[in-house]
Amino acid sequence: MNKADLKAYRERLLELRARLRGDVSQMAETALKKNRAEANGDISRMPIHMADLGSDNYEQEFTLSLMETEGATLAKIDLALERIEEGTYGQCEECGAKIPKARLNAIPYATLCVKCAAELEK
Repeated sequence: MNKADLKAYRERLLELRARLRGDVSQMAETALKKNRAEANGDISRMPIHMADLGSDNYEQEFTLSLMETEGATLAKIDLALERIEEGTYGQCEECGAKIPKARLNAIPYATLCVKCAAELEK
C-alpha cells in the first residue's frame, strides 16, 4: 500500500475515532443520569409508575450495551492506527495476505481478509 493510501486511511480512522468518542461520551451522559426526571426533563413531582421504571431501566441497559460495542470498535481503530505506524496495515493477521481495498473502505479497522473472516464466522 502506498503512502497516499495509508494517509487517507489514517485520516479516515482518526475521523471515525473522534466521532465515536463523541457518541460514547454523549451516550454515557444520557445513560448515567441520576434520575428519571433529570433524564426526561420531567419537572413533575408525581410518583413514578412501575412500567416507567422498567422502560427507563431497559433504555439505560440498551445504551450501556451500545457504549460497550462502540468501545470495542474504538479499540480496533486504535490498533489499526498502530498497524499503520508499524507498516502492517492492510495485511491479514491470520494468513498474511493483502486485505482488499474494498474491504478496508467498508471496514477501515479490518484485521482479516474476506476469506479468513468468513472462516472465523463459521
